[in-house]
Amino acid sequence: MARIRDIWRVTAFRLSAIYLSLFAVFAGILLFYVTGSAVSILQTQNRDTINEEIGELGRVYQNAGIVGLVRSIDRRSRQPGASLYLMTDATGRILAGNVESLEAGVLDDPGFVGSAFRYARFTEDPSDRYHTAIAQVIQLPNGLRILVGRDQTELDRIRLVVRNALILALGLMSVGALIAWFLVGRTALHRLDNMSVATARIMGGDLGERLPVAGTGDEFDRLSENLNLLLTRISHLQEGLRQVSDNIAHDLKTPLTRLRNRVEAALRGSEDASSGELRGALEGVMAEADGMIRTFDALLMISRVEAGSHPALKTKADIAAIVRDVTELYEPLAEDAGGTLAVEAPDSLTAEVSRELIAQALSNLIDNALKYGVPAEGPLAIRVALASEDHGFRLEVADNGPGIPADKRVRVLERFYRLDESRTKPGSGLGLSLVQAIAGIHEGTMALDDAAPGLIVRLSIPSEGGRAGDEG
Repeated sequence: MARIRDIWRVTAFRLSAIYLSLFAVFAGILLFYVTGSAVSILQTQNRDTINEEIGELGRVYQNAGIVGLVRSIDRRSRQPGASLYLMTDATGRILAGNVESLEAGVLDDPGFVGSAFRYARFTEDPSDRYHTAIAQVIQLPNGLRILVGRDQTELDRIRLVVRNALILALGLMSVGALIAWFLVGRTALHRLDNMSVATARIMGGDLGERLPVAGTGDEFDRLSENLNLLLTRISHLQEGLRQVSDNIAHDLKTPLTRLRNRVEAALRGSEDASSGELRGALEGVMAEADGMIRTFDALLMISRVEAGSHPALKTKADIAAIVRDVTELYEPLAEDAGGTLAVEAPDSLTAEVSRELIAQALSNLIDNALKYGVPAEGPLAIRVALASEDHGFRLEVADNGPGIPADKRVRVLERFYRLDESRTKPGSGLGLSLVQAIAGIHEGTMALDDAAPGLIVRLSIPSEGGRAGDEG
């Protein structure tokens, strides 16, 4: 009983049961309607046939009298068919016809007999003597009674065949439905049990577990695939949170230690130190605090962008104008470093983006190129290129510095990860992570490649409005 209750809880099983019940009810109604209509039509035809034969016998009686009528009934009764003929005298003695006996009272009243009646006919087979019929009784002035009718055996057989067919069809349908229900319910329960086991493991802490996918493409597979994507996303966020926590504990330990040492040194020498030395110590403490604040601001922005909670209002913006504005701010810094900052962009290129975030991403890439893209020999050369693509645009920032080894290009996208040769330079290792998050919020991609020499970073951003507008 418990298993049956479990199967009944399955929605597919309940819907199948309801559909089968409704189908059975409507099929039964349809069959009974068709059968009743067919029987009614045949009964009407039989009544019309009886009236026609009575009319013919009436004409015979008018033309040939009683003798001719008896002969006609006797001749008709010998012909094969479903017609019944009977002539009796006033006492009920049979004078002619093919009926051996009738139910009592059939000949009492003239006109159509109210309902089908049983009769016996002349036959050599005792099992085939009794039948049912409908008939009309005519009473002549001399007391003779004439019965003309039609045998109802065929109608009875039609009713029996239809009833048996209906019972057999419903029986087969019920058996087939029960088998289908059992198989469907058993399969559904088995898959639900597997999903329950997987979810129990996930709730137990095994975030690497996934819901089973049978590959049938049904609603269970679609549900499992969506939940698996959700679990993958949650696992990725948790792993990112763990890495961020580890990186914060590791990378902020050094500035906090320096901050503490500066304060401690200032306190130890505060009695003999001049105001200028104390001011220098406090400025160093403030610089360390500002660096940590910038690090936390970058972490907060990355988290908000990746979570989709950053107010990234996308509007129709001129990307070329953004590129020119940002590069104009960094040109003096490039010149101070003895390098150049070149821009390749069309006069105008519009797309649906967040103006603030695109400017932030470009600023981070140029800042990284200024810090880490300085070549060992020769002047620094930074190139910013903007070009239109199908359904979007491509933004590139390239330098001629040492670049990033191919095996480290994935690692540098992680938060706080820095190459060994870059640890002596200012920075927190969050710049490329933030750019990747901004590309993600625009449903774009970010790729790092070899500029030979140097590094080239490509941002491919699709436009919600279709192909980016390129004017000029």
